[in-house]
Amino acid sequence: MLIQLAIMGMLAALLPLAIVWVSNDTDKYRKLVWVTLFLTFDLIMFGAFTRLTDSGLGCPDWPGCYGQANPLQAHADISAAETAMPTGPVTVMKAWIEMIHRYFAMGIGVLIVAMMVIAWRKWLQSSRKEKKFSPVFPTLLFAFVCLQGAFGAWTVTMKLQPIIVTIHLLLGIALLALLAWFGSRQSDHPPVSQLAAVLRIPAALAAVLLMIQIALGGWVSSNYAALACTDFPLCHGALLPQMDFANGFTLWRDLGMTAKGEYLPFPALTAIHWMHRVYAFVVVLLVARVALAALKIEGLLKTARWLLIMIVLQFTTGVLTVYLDFPLALAVIHNGGAALLVLLLVSFNYRIRSAPETASN
Repeated sequence: MLIQLAIMGMLAALLPLAIVWVSNDTDKYRKLVWVTLFLTFDLIMFGAFTRLTDSGLGCPDWPGCYGQANPLQAHADISAAETAMPTGPVTVMKAWIEMIHRYFAMGIGVLIVAMMVIAWRKWLQSSRKEKKFSPVFPTLLFAFVCLQGAFGAWTVTMKLQPIIVTIHLLLGIALLALLAWFGSRQSDHPPVSQLAAVLRIPAALAAVLLMIQIALGGWVSSNYAALACTDFPLCHGALLPQMDFANGFTLWRDLGMTAKGEYLPFPALTAIHWMHRVYAFVVVLLVARVALAALKIEGLLKTARWLLIMIVLQFTTGVLTVYLDFPLALAVIHNGGAALLVLLLVSFNYRIRSAPETASN
C-alpha cells in the first residue's frame, strides 16, 4: 500500500514538474517555486472543500483507505459503512474526496522535495554560493510539509478533534506564506519608495492579525459553528447574545463535546461564531488602513489596490455566507479569499522590507 501511495504522490507531481521542464522560462527553479505555490493555494481550497463537505473521515484510517491505496480497492468496506449509515462520515463520494486531497498533498510534498534536492545540489556543486540556491529555506519547507502531513494524519486518527483540524489549517496557510516569501526572493521587483519604511510595523501587525482571524475561522469551521448566528450584524437579535466562552474556547476536547465529555452547549457555538465575526472588523480596519496609506507610496500602488479589493470581497463573502445559509461554493470562496489575503500581505511585507528603494518622493 505504501508503495502504491508513493507512486500516486509522484504521479500527482508529474504534470507540474513537466510544465516546469518544458516552459520557456530560463529560470526553471523560480518557475518550480511559483508552480508549487500555486498548487499549494489550490490544495488549501480543496482542503476547505473536503472539510466543508464533511469528508475528513471519508476514509477513517491513514494513510490509506481501509488499508488500501485507493477507494476503488476499498469499495466493499466503504459501501458497507455507507449502507449502515447513509448520512454518516463514510460514503463513496466522501472517500474519494478525502483520498484525492491526500494525493494532492503528497504531490506538493514531492515538489518541495525536488526543490530541496535541486537547491542542495546547486549549492554543493557551485564554487560561488548564490543566495537564491541557499538550501536553508527549501529544507525548512520540507520540515514544514512533514509537520503538516503529521497533523493531517492526526486529523483523521483523532476523529476531527477541533484543535488538530485548526492547527492543520494554520500550518497549510503558513506553508503558503513561506512559499510566497520564498517565491518573492526568487523574483525581481521594481523599486519602492523609502517612505514605505513607515508601514513596516503596521503591515507586519496586519499579517499577524490576519493569521489570528484565520485561526478563529478555522475554529468556527472545525466546530461547525458557521450557522450559530443566522442574522447580521446582530446575533440572535442582540449585540451581545447569550454566550459560553469557557466551553467554546476550551481547546483540548473532542468534536462536539466539552472537556468533561458532555455535549457542547449551543451558547458555546455562538461564542465561537461571534468572536470570529467581531474580530473581522478589527482585521478589515487595519488592512484597509495599511492599504490606503500604501496608495500614496511609489511602488506599492498595485498591491495596495488588490488588498483593498480583497478585504472588501472577503468581508462581503463572510456576510453573504450568513445571509444565504452557508452555501458550499461561497464558503469555499471565503476560505480562498483568506488565502489570497495572506499571499498579498506576504508580498506586501516582502516588498517594503527587501525590494530596492527609490529616493523619497
